[in-house]
Amino acid sequence: MMAIKNSKWLLPILSGIFIGTSYIPFPPWASLFCFVPLWLFWQQQHKLKTIIFSGVLTSVIYTLIGFNWVTFTLHEFAKVDWFIAGIGMLVFAVLGHVFVPIAGILWFWSRKFLRVQGWLSFALMAIFTAITELYIPMLFKWNFGYSWYGAGLPIYHWAEIIGFTGLSMLTILTNFLVLLAWLARKQTTGKLGFAAILLMFLGVNGVGIWLKNSVPAPDAEFDALLVQANVGNFEKQAMEHGKGFRGEILKKYLQATTEGLAQHQKVDFVMWSETAFPAFLGGDYNQSATVHSLQEFLQTHQVALLTGAYAKDLQSGLVTNSLFAIDKQGNITEPHYSKTHLLALGEYIPGEEAFPWLRPLFPMVAHFGRGPGPTVLLSFNGYKMGPQICYESLFPEFSKGLADLGAQFIVNATNDSWYGTWQEPYQHLYMTLARGVEFRRPVLRVTNTGVSTVSLANGEVLAMSPLDTSWTGLYHIPYQTQPQTTFYQRHFSLMPVLLWGALAVLLAIGIGQKFGLLRTNA
Repeated sequence: MMAIKNSKWLLPILSGIFIGTSYIPFPPWASLFCFVPLWLFWQQQHKLKTIIFSGVLTSVIYTLIGFNWVTFTLHEFAKVDWFIAGIGMLVFAVLGHVFVPIAGILWFWSRKFLRVQGWLSFALMAIFTAITELYIPMLFKWNFGYSWYGAGLPIYHWAEIIGFTGLSMLTILTNFLVLLAWLARKQTTGKLGFAAILLMFLGVNGVGIWLKNSVPAPDAEFDALLVQANVGNFEKQAMEHGKGFRGEILKKYLQATTEGLAQHQKVDFVMWSETAFPAFLGGDYNQSATVHSLQEFLQTHQVALLTGAYAKDLQSGLVTNSLFAIDKQGNITEPHYSKTHLLALGEYIPGEEAFPWLRPLFPMVAHFGRGPGPTVLLSFNGYKMGPQICYESLFPEFSKGLADLGAQFIVNATNDSWYGTWQEPYQHLYMTLARGVEFRRPVLRVTNTGVSTVSLANGEVLAMSPLDTSWTGLYHIPYQTQPQTTFYQRHFSLMPVLLWGALAVLLAIGIGQKFGLLRTNA
């Protein structure tokens, strides 16, 4: 206790370290108790500014540890030197995950009004943390559930029932149980509490194994060749700004595809990454010489292709980031899909529709048109393919829309070349594949520079591509022609409703205690 008093900020610092070192690519070693030090600190405080600062301190530390790839992205994408990129990283660390201090503010106000203490006070901390983590916007919408998948622990299979957002809620709420056991650690009840938590954790993992083994058997299969051409950022940017490299980029993809096809006799279709085709597709653009070269290639090899490309939205006239299905005769099937969830400050300026004067202030930011949302399935060879582009995979409601349309599997085209090689590619990977667990469908993910792979409906992740390497991989993928709906798909809002219900109950208890309607031993 003296050590804590002598190092006032030790507890929020510990929480920051625990959270940061428990997220992908680290194992979730502290996920079940990472908030305990911060919550103990909050309970000791009586000033709002201390609550806010400690929450910011925790979020800054874990952001610097778990999301330091933002520094590389600023250096690579924004073309700033490392010093400026470091400053940008610090700004992101302060603003990127404000749900922690906001949870502290909400708890502080509730305690001040209700004068709650003891277990009820800590329970409100947990509930407010779970609610703010769910609803407060983040540029990179991660949660605590994904880490279980990244570590391969069977608990992640619960996502077909409660989703990864539900897993995140339960992970945060388990911190509350651990905190209660810690407070009573010298007593028998505390020791029994730790034992109960351990048994509960083992039990939910055991049920996770059962859930995996209960996935409906597939009734069809196909073989897909994923092509990762490893086109550099300089080449892509130069091509996009009309400074050449179009022929070189197409040659890389065609050469890598030719080599992959030569190694395998049976390939049902080939898949390229986001904006892989270095020209426009769709409408009159299909008459260009570059498109004819692609069509001749597919006709010669008698293979179909899924590829990212740019297109034009006919209504707005804006460029779109799109995904096309082209059959083995070279016919470009319509409708194609255009990206709906655009990247802020990369593909659009937030607020520019309401405030057009923002556009001239940020000429370096692209201005893309938006797609129709999860309303389109791509089709050839009789497949019903649910399209996603890049970080649209982070939105479970988007994938639910594809599953509701009857998608047999999900196809995700991505370019992660802006983010470095040690954190973001693996974080984004498991966040994408997570959608396949929630809706029990295979996910095919192809990126420009890695990680490209396939996950099956039972969550199994097949061989992963190397990073920053030209590569092809053939995947044999079983699937269901008429996929069954999962519990999560049918009851998508269940966990948030239960969370709000729990908050209502806790507040009612607090009000009852304040006005003498309930007795308390707190």
